[in-house]
Amino acid sequence: MSTIAKHPAPEGNPRVKAVFDDIRTTRKSDFINNMWHYLAFDADLLENTWAEVKAVMATPSALDPLTKEMLYIAVSVTNGCGYCAHSHTAAAKAKGMSAEQHADLLRVIALAANPNQLATALQLPVDSAFNTDHQP
Repeated sequence: MSTIAKHPAPEGNPRVKAVFDDIRTTRKSDFINNMWHYLAFDADLLENTWAEVKAVMATPSALDPLTKEMLYIAVSVTNGCGYCAHSHTAAAKAKGMSAEQHADLLRVIALAANPNQLATALQLPVDSAFNTDHQP
């Protein structure tokens, strides 16, 4: 259950409508997911969050869109966000993630969890060779 009520008519606010229209245009879809509907309770929060998401996820960069979605899945799983894991898995599949790629991604996520926990528990010092200023 959400911590706030979903606004019954969020697009009555012109700022919210502008963000929703930009989401529709950017994503080439009429679907506005619950993240945006629930953030619409505060136009500033909605605008700022969408601007950041658009800048990173929808703007061409050195990472292709599928890789960005797969990274988002991994971080969402690590952070325990089921909503984002579902949303970005759907987005990755829409961008062409195959069942084999999905399985590989899950294997990497599962693998990383164990050594990460061990390294954290042991409070290992970082090897000097891993520092960018390391001189061979």
